[in-house]
Amino acid sequence: MSDELITDQHIIEEVMAETEGKSLQPTETFLPQHLTILPIQQRPVFPGLGMPLAFKGKALINAIKKAVEEQDGYVGLSLSAGPAAKEPGDEDLSEIGTIFQIARIQQHGPELIQVMGRGIARFTKKRAILVKPVLRWEVTPYPEPENVKPDQDLKAYMMAISGEIKSLLQLNPLFKEQVNLVASQLNYDAPGHTMDVISNLLSSETDALQELLETFGLHERAQLLLRLIKEELQIAQIQKRINQQIEEKVNKQQKEFFLREQLKAIKKELGLEKEEGESEIEKLQKRLEGKHLPEEARKTVEEEFEKLRTLNVQSPDFNVTRNYLETIASLPWGQYTEDSRDIRKARKVLDAEHYGLEEVKARILEFLSTVIKRGTVSGSIICLAGPPGVGKTSIGKSVAHALGREFYRFSVGGMRDEAEIKGHRRTYIGAMPGKLIQALKRTGASNPVIMLDEIDKIGSSFQGDPASALLEVLDPEQNGSFVDHYLDLPFDLSNVLFITTANQLETIPAPLLDRMEVIRLAGYITQEKVQIAKRYLLPKQLKEHGFAPKEVSISEKALEKMVNDYAREAGVRNLEQQIKKVIRKAALQLAESGQAALKVTKRNLEEFLGKPVFRSERLYNKATPGVALGLAYTAMGGATLYIEANGIPSASPGFKQTGQLGDVMKESAVIANTYIRSLLGEGRQEGGNSYFESHQVHLHVPAGATPKDGPSAGITMALALYSLATGQPVRDDIAMTGELTLTGKVLPIGGVKEKAIAARRAGIHHLILPEDNRRDFEELPAHIQEGIAVHYADYFEDVLKAAFPA
Repeated sequence: MSDELITDQHIIEEVMAETEGKSLQPTETFLPQHLTILPIQQRPVFPGLGMPLAFKGKALINAIKKAVEEQDGYVGLSLSAGPAAKEPGDEDLSEIGTIFQIARIQQHGPELIQVMGRGIARFTKKRAILVKPVLRWEVTPYPEPENVKPDQDLKAYMMAISGEIKSLLQLNPLFKEQVNLVASQLNYDAPGHTMDVISNLLSSETDALQELLETFGLHERAQLLLRLIKEELQIAQIQKRINQQIEEKVNKQQKEFFLREQLKAIKKELGLEKEEGESEIEKLQKRLEGKHLPEEARKTVEEEFEKLRTLNVQSPDFNVTRNYLETIASLPWGQYTEDSRDIRKARKVLDAEHYGLEEVKARILEFLSTVIKRGTVSGSIICLAGPPGVGKTSIGKSVAHALGREFYRFSVGGMRDEAEIKGHRRTYIGAMPGKLIQALKRTGASNPVIMLDEIDKIGSSFQGDPASALLEVLDPEQNGSFVDHYLDLPFDLSNVLFITTANQLETIPAPLLDRMEVIRLAGYITQEKVQIAKRYLLPKQLKEHGFAPKEVSISEKALEKMVNDYAREAGVRNLEQQIKKVIRKAALQLAESGQAALKVTKRNLEEFLGKPVFRSERLYNKATPGVALGLAYTAMGGATLYIEANGIPSASPGFKQTGQLGDVMKESAVIANTYIRSLLGEGRQEGGNSYFESHQVHLHVPAGATPKDGPSAGITMALALYSLATGQPVRDDIAMTGELTLTGKVLPIGGVKEKAIAARRAGIHHLILPEDNRRDFEELPAHIQEGIAVHYADYFEDVLKAAFPA
């Protein structure tokens, strides 16, 4: 099948020279009517112009050689409608094509032949004579008549075509050489021949060119040719405009570049400007003026400047060294903010920004007074521990505000790469200093307050252990000469006040916890949360939602119901979310009703928040044998925890426990079972109690989907088992916490404040606490102790006296 059309200029010149003076177009009677058909791709060939063509395939090569030898080189060219990769059949070829006379052939290998010749005339297919190995058709030739006098219309068309083709040639210089070849053949007395020569020069779509070939009428052909030339002229004009725009832009850029280079050279000659590298060095040196760098740092900086002077500006090392010096220059070496020494102002700041938390504020004020007196924070790192939403982060901001220091916070929760703390080595691509150096850079002072949030959630991986990296940072004996990997210089962090936050202390590595002074935030009781909502949360949300204070109001009773029924957690974050929800719905109501103001009360609160989320934490309305109410301390604050015991009469007694208990609680359950069996066995009580010898006993802690563990449920489990075995119900207004030994000794526990708050929230008025926790409860604020009667237990007998009053 045919290969692409070859249009190399030297080949065309060769064909034209070879056919010069030869009459390759005979009269109609000499044109053969039986032709070997050669399929061509991409575009048809028009009569009148010499050109080279290439064909592939042994069958076609043999047919071409035979046509040259036996038929004076006459073949038929027909446009193939099928894909180039497919061997075309008779049905794929156009029935109107061009008779082509071959002047010369040149074979290139066994599969490729190049022919050079000229289109002679159009033909139409009559019938197929032969299909294999090559196509042969019987055709009807249609040579263009000579010396035809064009009429007025045709003459006008030819003049228009001549004008348009000249315009096209001016826009597209690629056509000029080809036109020089055919200029001698243009004859307006032979319009058909002239139009075919011009058609060979067009680069229109294949279908349009084939349509032009199939148009026999001169007027119709002239009309179609003129339209195609005009389309090409429009495309050429657009190309010229695009080329001009690009050329103008390039010229402008080149002009600016040369002018800048000339200006730079002139300034350099006049001493007004230095080399780029020298200019950078001067800027960095100016930035380092006035910085109180230690001797080691100053020595390193001088060495880096010497290195920078020897480096080429385009060198990668130049940028690395410059970035390093810029980091050093941007650090606050020896720059400190002055601490506020007014402790009364600090108290006012804490009272204004936080309601309640009296013990926490007292501890912080003691700490601040020590810092002010001593003039340094060395040796003091605060850890604020408590449930989410109690205000740990905001207390850190208040401490910075009270001291008049800059504040910077970043979270270490989930941090797994020690380079986040201590920086990357400068040898790595994209190396950066650690978070602490970045904090000093951003605050612009060497004594800011830096808060490390979520220190209990710090991770570790193959990239390193950030918790271990923090040991140097938070150790007052070491952080005076903290070395960041990127800086590789000691920087004094001893004047930085570090504050960390955590939800629970158990997950903080022991060596890290040992370096911190823990201040616990237990959470808020209902009255405190109501006051916080009134004073802080509601005004803040009204302002954020664009309301004036009187446009939307929430009554105190409504806030109390909101706390008890919708936001019962230890902190106030969920309470703020509920207030947002109320204000959004209020905004919608005001917009739809056109009212000026809206009041939310206890009665209509459900319209805004839906049905209450929480019911009473007390599952039982009456006292039931085998049930005891315990108190637990979780990461979310204090919580109540029922423990249930039941028994099934069985010939093979046993004991099992359920409720997704941790190892510590499983041990507590076994100890409680052993102790109560011993207590109720023969000889310990009058008449004895054989309940455990005749029953399969099952101990369960409800909410089985929630993992539970901790050393404070021993006496609760033991009391539930005792109540089951004796059939005596535990009083329903008492809750307890404490660990039990095998001998009945009640051991102290932690989280007394959180557990007392949980008891108040559940409406419990009696508590059983270990005797050793008496001081912890007595130190609680009066508003938490109010209304709670505490029974202190040294041994389990004291628990029984409180749980089963006479």
